Formats: sequence, C-alpha cells, structure tokens
Amino acid sequence: MSTPADVEHPNEQAERSEQMVAAIEQELSALFRRSRSASLRLARRVHPEMDAAGYALISQIEIGTGGSAGVRASDVAHVLGLDKSTVSRGITQLENLGLIERVGDPDDGRARLLRLTTTGAERYEAMRTQRRTEFRAILDRWNPADLSDLGRLLGRLNTDLG
Repeated sequence: MSTPADVEHPNEQAERSEQMVAAIEQELSALFRRSRSASLRLARRVHPEMDAAGYALISQIEIGTGGSAGVRASDVAHVLGLDKSTVSRGITQLENLGLIERVGDPDDGRARLLRLTTTGAERYEAMRTQRRTEFRAILDRWNPADLSDLGRLLGRLNTDLG
C-alpha cells in the first residue's frame, strides 16, 4: 500500500517531465552539433573541397540511386527538405569535383538523373567503410539490448519528427 509520501503530485510530475525534456533537448543539441562537424569531416574524406551540404547531397544521391539509373534532383531536394535552387548549386559543385554526373532518364528522354561517377562512388564507399569501422569501435562497447533500444527509439523519434 502506498503512503501519501510515495505518491507523486501532479506539479512534481510536470516538473520532472520538464526536466527530462530539457535534458533530452540538451543532449540532442550536442548530438546535432557533433553531427554537423562530423558531416564536414566526412565530406572532406570524400573530397577535400566538398562541404557538409555536399555530403548530404552525395549521400542522398547514393541512397536514391539504389541500383537504378539515377535519381532526380527534385527527389533529392524533397527528401532533404531543401529548395531546388539550393540543391542545384550543390549539384553543380559536386559535378565540378567529378563526384556526380547527370545522365539521361531511360523512362523520360527529356529528364536528367543524377548518379555518382566511378570516382565519386569509390570515394564515398571508402568514407562509408571508414565511418562504419569507427561506429563499430564505439558501439561494440554497448550491450545488445541498449543497441536495440537505441535503434528502436531513434527510429521512433525520426518518425515523429518527420
């Protein structure tokens, strides 16, 4: 049987909830800052002149291609939540660096698709392999239940944020 001292009052619950939300917001802010910094480092591994925005673009082009002939710039813009002019400037930079190319759309002769060049694919894959090795070194210290929880909860957060 619980005593009145064991029961949390609504004001205490609200305060505790606010503290938890504030702690989560602080940790997510730290993660986002680290992520921006990491994106620039990863971009530079692909090409010394590529910026963090280029990394997001090349990653999405690689993901979006997924064995197909290429991906439309408008689809990349949509997935990344960017306007077409921003994506267009980034695509031009990646083209000038020799990392992506525009190819004809086999389903629509008027349209152009984006795909990684051989050099772009090789450099991106080398960076991704190194990144996975680094993640593995960190996450190998975690127990499987925590890894499972992290994956599940990040998936839930991404779904709710989307």
